[in-house]
Amino acid sequence: MTWKMENLLIAVSLIVVTSSAKQTFKIAGIVSTDQMGRALEDAVRIANQDMPSNLQLQALYIKMDANPIRSALNLCSDVISKGIHTVIVSKPENSDISPPISVSYTCGFYSIPVIGISARDSSFSDMTVHKTFLRTVPPYFHQADVWLKMLEYFDWNQVVFIHSMDTEGRMILNRFQSKAEEIMIEKVIKYPSGSKDYQPYLQQLDSLQSRVVLLSATEEDADQIFRDAEALNLTGEGYAWIVSEQALTSTSVPEGTLGLKLLHGTSEKDHIQDCVRLIKQTVKQLFNGTLTQITDTPTSCKNSSSSWQAGNSILQALLAAKLENGNTGKVAFDSDGDRLNPDYYIQNVKIENGQKKLEDIGYYADPKVSSNALEIKDSKIIWPGKKTTKPSGINISTELKASIRRMQRVVTLESVPFVYTRKMTGSDSCNWDKNERLCPLVNETTGIREDYCCWGYCIDMLIQIADMVNFTYSIHLGSSGEFGSYKKVNKTSEKKWNGVIAELINKEADMIVAPLTINPERAGHIDFSKPFKYQGLTILVKKTATESKLDSFLQPFEDTLWILVALSVHVVALVLYLLDRFSPFGRFKLAKNNDTEEDALNLSSAMWFAWGVLLNSGIGEGTPRSFSARVLGMVWAGFAMIIVASYTANLAAFLVLDRPEASITGIDDARLRNPNEDFKYATVRNSAVEMYFKRQVELSTMYRQMEPRNYKTAEEAIQDIVNANLQAFIWDSSRLEYEAGQNCDLITVGDLFGRSGLGVGLQKKSPWTSKISMAILKLHEKGNMEDLDNKWILEGRNDCPEKDTTPATLGLTNMASVFLMVAGGIIAGIILIVIEIAYKRHRGLKDKELELARNAADRWRGNIEKRRTLRQTLQRQREEQERLARLATQKKPGVEGNGSALGRGPVGQGNGYNLPVDHPPPRVGHRLSYTEATGGQMYSPPSYRTVTHSATINNPVYMDKSAEDNYV
Repeated sequence: MTWKMENLLIAVSLIVVTSSAKQTFKIAGIVSTDQMGRALEDAVRIANQDMPSNLQLQALYIKMDANPIRSALNLCSDVISKGIHTVIVSKPENSDISPPISVSYTCGFYSIPVIGISARDSSFSDMTVHKTFLRTVPPYFHQADVWLKMLEYFDWNQVVFIHSMDTEGRMILNRFQSKAEEIMIEKVIKYPSGSKDYQPYLQQLDSLQSRVVLLSATEEDADQIFRDAEALNLTGEGYAWIVSEQALTSTSVPEGTLGLKLLHGTSEKDHIQDCVRLIKQTVKQLFNGTLTQITDTPTSCKNSSSSWQAGNSILQALLAAKLENGNTGKVAFDSDGDRLNPDYYIQNVKIENGQKKLEDIGYYADPKVSSNALEIKDSKIIWPGKKTTKPSGINISTELKASIRRMQRVVTLESVPFVYTRKMTGSDSCNWDKNERLCPLVNETTGIREDYCCWGYCIDMLIQIADMVNFTYSIHLGSSGEFGSYKKVNKTSEKKWNGVIAELINKEADMIVAPLTINPERAGHIDFSKPFKYQGLTILVKKTATESKLDSFLQPFEDTLWILVALSVHVVALVLYLLDRFSPFGRFKLAKNNDTEEDALNLSSAMWFAWGVLLNSGIGEGTPRSFSARVLGMVWAGFAMIIVASYTANLAAFLVLDRPEASITGIDDARLRNPNEDFKYATVRNSAVEMYFKRQVELSTMYRQMEPRNYKTAEEAIQDIVNANLQAFIWDSSRLEYEAGQNCDLITVGDLFGRSGLGVGLQKKSPWTSKISMAILKLHEKGNMEDLDNKWILEGRNDCPEKDTTPATLGLTNMASVFLMVAGGIIAGIILIVIEIAYKRHRGLKDKELELARNAADRWRGNIEKRRTLRQTLQRQREEQERLARLATQKKPGVEGNGSALGRGPVGQGNGYNLPVDHPPPRVGHRLSYTEATGGQMYSPPSYRTVTHSATINNPVYMDKSAEDNYV
């Protein structure tokens, strides 16, 4: 009857919800008992009392089944089918070993948010697998955060970490290592879960220096581990065990053990109430924002469609939500859905009246929430062996105590600026006020001792560390003068260390305080402190000033560009000529233009125009006339402006800002990778740098090249760099940067490579390693190391001129090439004028010869014409004489004369000859000249009109000659 009434009430409530159009947010609880289910319903009912009128929460619950398959089936049939929006999941009744994996997988597939209130396995922190799973309890591996705070409180710096080989063990170790910056894990011991004998894993604890043991184990494994540890006497006086929550509940846990207990870790009701309050807060925020209703809620596990979008929105809102005053404290989640701000009790195992009990001796709260995160009452703690005083945390045996009393022997090496040395003479002493310390050197060959004073970066650091750690010391210089390397002895298979590392291994020294590089080879045989300085390797070379060459003014452009510019000038000139020649508006085509053809743009003028525009010289004549050629001319002027401006800018970089350059660019330079005899480089033998090159396969060629040239000390190599006997020296960046700052002729090149740190070297398993490391870390925190850098490495640098910021004054060496170019132009001009004169002379001779030939030809033609004219004249004279003779015969036959057929007739009145009236008569017996015969007319070259004068002569002088001689 009660069941029917409940169903009736639910139906009525559904009708009311529907009629009032309220938005219902459904919460399902998968709880351990019905009592917890009713607690869920009560929490929802209380939450609805102050919900907005348009919103309400609705709860339903089922009991958690220990069988994961049945649990998943129940989830589908009784929860998802009801359109649930969020699930709160606990654990099965009376079982802590059944995590809600099936619930997380199923709800994650449909994007339904799940809030776990008891699952603490580390696997649930993987959001890629458990996509929608959040939890109000922290995972087990978060205990590592509290362990670190406890170790810091008890001033323990060295621990042994024991964990299982499963996921839980690996996760807590990773968490511890990621946050343990100042804690050294001496040994990590991994054991298989479920083993019946752990003594083989625990036996090595006795030989370790650390006596602080961190244990992560389940309750079952812890039972056997504690029994085996007690059998090996590893739980007595001097030891300190800090264990996980699960291990602390073991029945075999020894007295004096410290552990943790999560506050409210098992209060299921409190967690349910906090979940409901957090969901209520989230839903109100969602519906006050952009969300108006929730749709497409999954209602069946048979639907394999895509994920529920509203569910993803609800999940993101829950991840960002915070509940300030929950029953279990402040509730919030990290990005993995894990609980933030958990609170723990710190408990101590005690035996009273034969019964073991756990007593709260401290409290831990998240530092972000509580100002006093860790509180421990030391007076309430009982330590192993029923001791009330805190163990030292390290194994101090009788032999080790004697060793500690001898902890005075410090070996060092001269290495500027870390360690300076000077030899003491006479009554000289070291100045303690300037932190100088006595550091004798014993010759390894003769055994003679020489006293030196040492000071510098490392000595100042040693003084401060000794004050902090409270030990005394004596310093001596390494007799070998080398850091040491691991090499074969006398060509045998046996390998041994040499140098100062050998002194440490052979217990001739207790620590090395020098710029000792930390590397794997050394770390296998000695211990190192935390690095006191981080550095890398770099290359030191001597600056090489760039010499000005005769063609330095050509350097701004490459040869290819110069060729293209020169070619462009001639191509543009040719195109200008052609455009102006064939354009209808060019000077060749303008009929009305008064310019002659010589004034037009010929090829020579076009060439002059192109060069003139490029060199910005005046152009007085020979400019293009046509529009097309002028457009090209404007484009060429723009080109010339860009070229000249670029050239001018780059010329300043090459001449004015000429600065010294390094001969190489870095470790990848071809001269290092492909060595030759002309370029020598080296490092220091038996050093960490040499070992670095030896173990790097890609640098094996460089190692073989350097090996026979390596120096004994860095000082010798640097001096050879200065003297130009060595081209490159590879060494620690801090030392080489110091040298480059002291000598302006030196420079470091390339990026740092082979990065490492410098540390203090100690004997293997030395109890002082952690203390000295802590002292170095504190010096870093206080800024003391930075002060040492400023004092010894950065200060005292020479102010080398920065050529790249201050322009240099140009000299003759920079501009000699320009003067030579002008001189070359003058010489070229002289040579060209000589050629022009010689050519002109040669051309004049040719013209003279041609003129002479022309004159000779003219004379020859004149002679020929004269002879022809004479013949014609004589012919006419004969014809006239014959005519006159005939006439005379007809008129006066037998007239007396002077023997000539010509008488004093009417033709020649007054002179008796047939001559012009104004011509004088010829003398008897005189041979007429050409002038007399032609009437005084000299010969002239034939012209367009020829006047011929002729005379008929009958001179007795020529009577005995040929008849033709009488004709002139």
